[in-house]
Amino acid sequence: MAGVASGWDRNRMAARAAQELRDGMYVNLGIGIPTLVSNYIPAGADVTLQSENGMLGMGPFPVEGEEDADLINAGKQTITELDRTSYFDSAQSFAMIRGGKINMAILGAMEVAENGDLANWMIPGKLVKGMGGAMDLVAGVGRVVVVMDHTNKAGESKVLHRCTLPLTGAGVVDRIITNLGVLDVGHKGLHIVELADGVTEAELRAATEATIVD
Repeated sequence: MAGVASGWDRNRMAARAAQELRDGMYVNLGIGIPTLVSNYIPAGADVTLQSENGMLGMGPFPVEGEEDADLINAGKQTITELDRTSYFDSAQSFAMIRGGKINMAILGAMEVAENGDLANWMIPGKLVKGMGGAMDLVAGVGRVVVVMDHTNKAGESKVLHRCTLPLTGAGVVDRIITNLGVLDVGHKGLHIVELADGVTEAELRAATEATIVD
């Protein structure tokens, strides 16, 4: 992987993911890079962010010095509220998710397979806090977008023929946004939608284990 362009940083990836949002959507943001999407919601778009811990209508991250330690998202990060924000218990929150009321989930991932399989909740042998709400999200929302680095720290692809880690969901991912570009999950493999700044198609293909059909 030496010499491959870095492409987008975390904020640019989040900004690109925010372009997936449409006016009137109800959207859940996973922990990690997806939480940054709240800072890049397109101007004029009325998007309502939902958090599994019981909040509908999350605002952007607070400015330094104005944090409220009691106001957090599912990733335990301090956030802000809006004038229309509502609060409820986890049962009601997951009823929204399982009932198909959330249009889109933007999630992080450890691995994604070419058929849309997603692994994002644990690595065997490592301590995890729990699976969280991702399994419910991928089963209940209308569209799943994954935002992650294209390779791991060893330079190995995280976009694979088959996931090696325990699955969060099978065949659930619609679009993958990485630091190298944007890929859609198709019937026979992945389709290149967009290349990140400074990244060539050859570099994207070389960094991808999964089948790219065009």
